[in-house]
Amino acid sequence: MAQAYLDNSATTRPCEAAIEAVTACLREGWYNPSSVYRPSVEAFRRVREAREKVLRAVRGEGCDAIFTSGGTEANNLAVLGAVNRMRGRQVVAVSAVEHPSVLAACEALERQGHDVRRIGVSLGGELDWEALEQALSDGASLVSVMQVNNETGWLLGGERLHDFVNGRALVHVDGVQGFLRVPFDMKWADLYTLSGHKIHGPKGVGALVVKKGVKLEPRQIGGGQEGGWRSGTENTPGILGLAAAIDAMLALGADMPERLMQKKLRLIRGIREAVPEATVNGAAPEASAPHIVNIGFPGVRGEVMLHALEGEGVYVSTGSACSSKKLKVSAVLTAAGLAPGRAEWAVRFSLSPHTTDDEIDYAAARAGELYRQLVRFQRR
Repeated sequence: MAQAYLDNSATTRPCEAAIEAVTACLREGWYNPSSVYRPSVEAFRRVREAREKVLRAVRGEGCDAIFTSGGTEANNLAVLGAVNRMRGRQVVAVSAVEHPSVLAACEALERQGHDVRRIGVSLGGELDWEALEQALSDGASLVSVMQVNNETGWLLGGERLHDFVNGRALVHVDGVQGFLRVPFDMKWADLYTLSGHKIHGPKGVGALVVKKGVKLEPRQIGGGQEGGWRSGTENTPGILGLAAAIDAMLALGADMPERLMQKKLRLIRGIREAVPEATVNGAAPEASAPHIVNIGFPGVRGEVMLHALEGEGVYVSTGSACSSKKLKVSAVLTAAGLAPGRAEWAVRFSLSPHTTDDEIDYAAARAGELYRQLVRFQRR
């Protein structure tokens, strides 16, 4: 049976370069980078080179890169670390459609007595700029907005957000879903989060890029690694695997995002031909990230479509992998104003630069065939 893996926003298949880097480190470069003899000094040097690659990838020369266990820890460190370093009760502005690792951190801040403002986002992917302006006027000290929404592909955190905030608050951008697929420049943010397993690197490694001068309260203390911001023996295999994945992504060329967009548009055309009733939930496809599209199949619950597609070897999701086992209806789509009944029909398709046209065409054809079977049993 043919297969099509179209859930790359949940995780990606590790590239060969990352696998080789991790394996070589486990076999030969396993020394502790904090020790002082020659093999450890070599391990330290390679970690430093990996850090420099992370910074170059986001034009963050002069910034710091803190290696973490992944995007969740990096987001926690950014939000909680920044606010807990400040004195007194703070106003924090965060989009209402953030990843659970950011929203949960904001809930923790509220329990500490801070004022968290959840900024709405329209179904077209537009921030409620008036609400954000009010939060800034009320003295917001931190604004946290994801670069790319993981369910819809909305482009939220970037140059426009930076220009709007205009230095009135620290800006944290969760770049987990955007890193290396949507261009980013650290001149647009003070803090930027990324994760290895979203770009064909290993799981268990990520980074927080921090602009010089930004102060953070460490969330993990002890041995003083990572400049004292994140104690714990460095995950050298993971870090080197991340570096290898960055190199492999960059080697795909500057036009990779455009080629990825063409793959997404091919998928949308295929699904619309197979299912004329299908709708795109979110912004116009060309105005959103090149690798994510959220499709509504009227009359068929997303969970039902997901498992039907799975039976045909097509792997997709109904929302964030971090909450898919908990939520029946997407909190992101309902927060953006989509009626719960329509949000129930949503299925997320997410591509990678390695997704083939055959996979795309197979997925679209199977979706059409399955939809015709399933819609006959819709609830009335």
